[in-house]
Amino acid sequence: MIEKKPIQHRMTRRAAAHDYSRTGIYHITLHVADGLGQPLGAVVGSLSAPDGSAEAPRTALSPVGQMVEHELLHTLHAFYPMVTIQDYVIMPDHLHFLLVVQDKILTSNGRPAHLGQLIAGFKKGCNKRYWEMTGQQGKPVGTAPSGLPAASAPSGLPAGYKVPSSGTTGRQPLFESGYCDVMPIDAAQLATQRAYIAGNPRSRLLRMTHRALLSVKRGSIATALTPSDLRGFLQRECPPHLATPDVLAAIESRLLIRTGPTPSLASGPAPSGSVSGGFPAVMKPFIVCDTFGDRVLLTARRCLPVVCHRKDAARFEEQKQRCLTEAAHGAVLVSACISPREREILTECADHGFPVIIIHDNGFPDRYHPSADRLDQCMAGRLLLISPWQYHYRGNTEQVTVPFCKAMNCVAQALCRTKDNWWKNKE
Repeated sequence: MIEKKPIQHRMTRRAAAHDYSRTGIYHITLHVADGLGQPLGAVVGSLSAPDGSAEAPRTALSPVGQMVEHELLHTLHAFYPMVTIQDYVIMPDHLHFLLVVQDKILTSNGRPAHLGQLIAGFKKGCNKRYWEMTGQQGKPVGTAPSGLPAASAPSGLPAGYKVPSSGTTGRQPLFESGYCDVMPIDAAQLATQRAYIAGNPRSRLLRMTHRALLSVKRGSIATALTPSDLRGFLQRECPPHLATPDVLAAIESRLLIRTGPTPSLASGPAPSGSVSGGFPAVMKPFIVCDTFGDRVLLTARRCLPVVCHRKDAARFEEQKQRCLTEAAHGAVLVSACISPREREILTECADHGFPVIIIHDNGFPDRYHPSADRLDQCMAGRLLLISPWQYHYRGNTEQVTVPFCKAMNCVAQALCRTKDNWWKNKE
């Protein structure tokens, strides 16, 4: 069996047009280096305990985790008094913190600096103390002059310049290179980021307790839809100027495709070379999906695609009521939730406690973290997230195209084995 491996993209890109030396609030994420496991601590507590109580989920910090906490809350501000830490959480293998930059970032000798140099200096300080704690020896190279923060670098360097975070050869750094930053643009986004940081230990404990539901399963759903089938669908559904050969090739390059015998719906990875009736199985490529949540939902008596077309806008209330009626009678609704009307239907279903399946417009990264509400829905067996896509880093300017949206609608119909106009039929 031949399987296309998902393309992996680092989440450490910087915003090209942003000045990382200016004031602002940054949500920073740092991950420990590969191979170190969970050196910063362990998540403890009870899921039944309310937030803020003594038994609420939290990270019991190891000595290394306590060292990182001290560097974050005290040493960083000592070198860079223009920055403060608003919120933070140290997890066993990563940390999140809201960094508030109150003035232009300057080194202790007054040189202009930027966020990347500040983070590199923090990581260097952690490395030095980590090596002392673990007894690692090495020959230092590129040591910063005495009295300067380790992140000091000549002024005028571009924001993408990376100061080496290990500062030595032959010694394992504590953190992986780079960092992820998110810049909240308004009060609502800031509140969301703060809630996400505060909820990390509880989310981790949920995952630990419900691993079968709260983890990404690669290639766990086989659609029986071939790339050729999808190409034909898009050529029928899209105007020629939208479904060009280049566009279709780009969509196909993003798909999760496996070659094997034609699978049955909702089966796992297809066996290679299986035999039926004494004849070798026909091998061909077909689209598979990664999942997060309760795959049992796909075995419901009826799975129905929810696609709202502009031509049916005048009949939307009729479509919504038919969807809610079917959901109340045990059907599971499946949608990519592209249009506001589709989102309205699935949101109302979820509010009634009916299970739903949502098709993602991107693949799942290795470190996938849905919202707390979605985690709760998955844990309760009321939500399955599906993606037929390889993970793809999407910049702020990249738009989801009409053929791409229609491809997801095609996958929804393939999963349900039902056309999207089912609701027009008499009950």
